[in-house]
Amino acid sequence: MSLVPDRICTIIARTRHKMVTLELEEAVKQGAKFLELRLDYVAKAVDYRRLAPAKKCAWLGTFRRAVDGGRYGGGESERQMFIRQMIVSGMFEWIDIETDIADSIRRFGSVKRIVSYHNLNETPENLEEIYEKMTQQDADILKVVTTAQNTTDNLRLLRILQKAKKPTVGHCIGDIGFPTRILSLKYGAPFMYAAFNTERGIAPGLPSLKELKRLYPIAAIDSQTRLFGVIGDPVAHSYSPALHNGLFHRDKINALYLPLRVPRGALKQALDDYQSLGFEGYSVTIPHKEAAAALASSVDPQVIQSKAANTLLVKPEGLIAANSDYKAALESLMTQLPIDENGTTRNLKDCTAMILGAGGAARAIAHALHSVGIHHLYITSRTLERSEQLANEVQGKAVEWGRRHQLACDILINCTPIGMHPDLDASPIHFSYFKPGMTVFDTVYNPENTLFIKEARQRACRVVTGIEMFVRQAALQYEMFTGITPDLEVMREIMRQALSPLRPLEEKDEE
Repeated sequence: MSLVPDRICTIIARTRHKMVTLELEEAVKQGAKFLELRLDYVAKAVDYRRLAPAKKCAWLGTFRRAVDGGRYGGGESERQMFIRQMIVSGMFEWIDIETDIADSIRRFGSVKRIVSYHNLNETPENLEEIYEKMTQQDADILKVVTTAQNTTDNLRLLRILQKAKKPTVGHCIGDIGFPTRILSLKYGAPFMYAAFNTERGIAPGLPSLKELKRLYPIAAIDSQTRLFGVIGDPVAHSYSPALHNGLFHRDKINALYLPLRVPRGALKQALDDYQSLGFEGYSVTIPHKEAAAALASSVDPQVIQSKAANTLLVKPEGLIAANSDYKAALESLMTQLPIDENGTTRNLKDCTAMILGAGGAARAIAHALHSVGIHHLYITSRTLERSEQLANEVQGKAVEWGRRHQLACDILINCTPIGMHPDLDASPIHFSYFKPGMTVFDTVYNPENTLFIKEARQRACRVVTGIEMFVRQAALQYEMFTGITPDLEVMREIMRQALSPLRPLEEKDEE
């Protein structure tokens, strides 16, 4: 029997009793069975009588000081007195006590104890020693939280969970550390944390209850769960986890797909770290596509041509690199070819295309267009040297970024991150450039309707959004990961669901 009533402990952190009560009730309606009340957030003296009517599941009580990520800024003796009052109040089945004070606060009645360690700055070199000392303390569950500066920090934290002598929960905070929150369940943690309302700023990288339930197979994760992920920077707003985890669920595959933030220049170390955890394959996005191609021991013909990979497969013989952007881009373009003044669809080979950008996606698309013999191809990016290198490879012409508006084309393709979340008000081209009948293709898919796409639609262009290419390239990746050919319409439906907004409970008045 599990120590705790659910694999997700949902955190309630509000300043006013009214909002604490509302969120407690709403969280239960959304399926929460285990709630942490962060009473250090409450602005006034806590009145348990006001909270009692909302108690409908197990509660964990926490009164965190600032050094550990809390909001309590008063004296330590007063804080410990309040924790003792929480324990004897009868309101909490669980209590959280930091490791440095756990020995001075005795166990009372049936209240279970989480003894915790938090480091908001780093993953210390002596973390294993700290954990070993914690195992000697009077705890039902141990909790270890550190800050990940790199993927090796993630690995160290997960190894502690994997070898735990007592039931242990733990994760690394921050974007780099995000995967550890969910991976902790694979390595034996009895539960993980989520926020009911992520607007409270409880901890960097803390997901919401709704996000976890919608994007990840939390209940099914076990030691046999297969691992995949998307590597990039930024990557937190990627839709790849929604799409691949949705497909795993439909195909009844025990697998998990995670966003893996890896800063530029850190790809090799990250791959070594994650492969030691058993990851079988990766999607690769900005800025790592060219580095991924260089690190692979075997590559497909499209990778050889473009020198960029958006897919890595882990095999006994080493890393296998592939590029599903290549085929997906051509397929996407064929759905919206340019039309002439008579409304007749143009032949792709007779068109002139201009590609904005010279990175991994641009390289794949440029080589794909060259392979079908497109009439003329312009390459423009902020780095002329990169544009010239790619243009030479595909018999195109490099254009200085400042001259891009002076050239006419039939097909305009944005392969830059301009317009990607959160830079929603930016476009890589002035709206006056768009002409009716031309094809405008944006590889940015978050959001789907970028300013670039919106302005092209308003001027009667033929548009291809990043979602179309994204779904098609992901379908090819999924087949490489699993051997199963997915239904594109099913994938589009998963994406439509993923694109619908997650709305937290809001409050109009000031807190």
